[in-house]
Amino acid sequence: MERYITLEILRVTEAAAIAAARLMGKGDRKDADRAAVNAMRTALNDISFRGKIVIGEGERDEAPMLYIGEEVGSGGDLEVDIAVDPLEGTNLCATGSPNALSVMAVSEKNGLLYCPDTYMEKLVVRPAAKGVVDIRASVKENLEGIARALSRDIDDLVVVILDRPRHEQLIKDVRAAGARIKLISDGDITPAIAAIVEGTGIHALMGIGGAPEGVLSAAAVKCLGGEMQARMRWRNEEEKQRAIKMGMDISEDKVYTTDDLAPGDDIVFVATGVTKGDILNGVSFFGGGARTNSLILSSKTREIRFVDTVHVFDKVGKIILR
Repeated sequence: MERYITLEILRVTEAAAIAAARLMGKGDRKDADRAAVNAMRTALNDISFRGKIVIGEGERDEAPMLYIGEEVGSGGDLEVDIAVDPLEGTNLCATGSPNALSVMAVSEKNGLLYCPDTYMEKLVVRPAAKGVVDIRASVKENLEGIARALSRDIDDLVVVILDRPRHEQLIKDVRAAGARIKLISDGDITPAIAAIVEGTGIHALMGIGGAPEGVLSAAAVKCLGGEMQARMRWRNEEEKQRAIKMGMDISEDKVYTTDDLAPGDDIVFVATGVTKGDILNGVSFFGGGARTNSLILSSKTREIRFVDTVHVFDKVGKIILR
C-alpha cells in the first residue's frame, strides 16, 4: 500500500493546506476549516481506492463532509481506513499563528481506531523512553523514568501541554518535579511528533486533548517507533453509547497503547504545513502558484521524508503542475 498511495495522500493534504492558507489570518476559523474540508474531500474522491473515514470532522449528523463512516475514493481493489484533520489548528490559521497543519493517516482496513469525537488523556515519549512510562503513574515517576532513559536530569526535560484550565494541576506537578514546560494554545499533533523526534528540544507530551487528534498522533508515533498511551475522557453518556456502538471498551481504567490506537501494520502519515511551524513551513504563494512543505512517515520503512512542492495554477487557481 505504501508505495502506491503515498503521493496520492500527499496531494490531498497539499490541496487542503493551500485552500486553508488562502484564508490564513482572516479571523474566521470556520471558513478556513470549511475550505480545507472541501478541498480534501474533492481530492480524496479522485483517488482510485475504496476508503472509509474512521476519524473525521465528527459524526454524520454534525458533519456534512468527511464524517466518521463516510466512504471516499473513486473505487478499485484497494480498501483502506482513513483518519483526517483537514485543518489541525483552526484558530492558529485564523490568527496566522504557527503550527496549523493539514493531516491524514491511511492504513489497511481496521488499522486505525474507530472512535467518536471525544476527549483523550495522552502521554507521548520518544523511542528511547519506550517502556519506562505509565499513564497511570504519577507525573514525577514518569518524568524520572524519561530522564533515566534519555540520560538526562529532570530539569533538562521539556514537556508540551495545552494551555487549558483543566491542566492546572498537571502543570503544577510537572514544575514541582523539576521539568520545564512549553505551553501551547492549540493543536497537539505537531508537539506529539516533536516529542518523538531527536533534536526538537521536546521530550514528552502530556495532557488532555481531542481523541481524533490522538489517533492521528498515534499513527505518527507508530511510524517513528515511539510510545503513546491514552485514556478516554468521556464528556457525557451519549459519547459512551456511541463508543459502544463502535465496539470500544468504555471502562474508565482502560489504557490504550500505540498499537490499540493504530493497530495497522501498513500505515502512512502525511502532514502539510498551513502556517509556518516548529517542523514544517507554511504555504507560501507567488504569482501563479504556491509552495508547500510536507512530512511523510511510513510504518513500513520508518523513514521521515520532507517534501517541498511547487504548484503552478491555471487562471482560475487550479493546480496544473507539480
